[in-house]
Amino acid sequence: MNITTLQRNREGAATELGYVFTFLLGVLLLTMFSLWIYDIETATRERWNEEAIEANMNDLSAAIERTDIASRIDDSSYAERVYWRSTEADESQFTLELTDTELILYDAQGDLDTERSLSGTASAPHSGIIDLAGVESIWVVYFNGNITIELDRPMF
Repeated sequence: MNITTLQRNREGAATELGYVFTFLLGVLLLTMFSLWIYDIETATRERWNEEAIEANMNDLSAAIERTDIASRIDDSSYAERVYWRSTEADESQFTLELTDTELILYDAQGDLDTERSLSGTASAPHSGIIDLAGVESIWVVYFNGNITIELDRPMF
């Protein structure tokens, strides 16, 4: 006849607690790693947006300066197409404005506002406001004594 008695064995409980704490440590480390990766990805996206906008503004302001030079030639017209690099930012919130001395990018969210100073040496006034939602290229145009930025190809 077998007689079974209960014994107080603490080794099993300690092993189970060890498994639980190891699992929780793994969950904590994976969570920290996920947050770290998310921060890296977000910072990279923001840097790419800033660099793309920087390059776009540089290209566009250079085209405006070339248009300024063309405006000093009597009885001339000039148009130049500038390709707009897309960004990860919400470009439907972007507005581009050309004044006589500045090219200004407005971001409705306020994070990516930027501007470029222009020489203002043209013999013509500068004007134009463009919403950048879905834009692939921008035309810088000198026609009838005005320098403008436009989305459509000019027909002179």
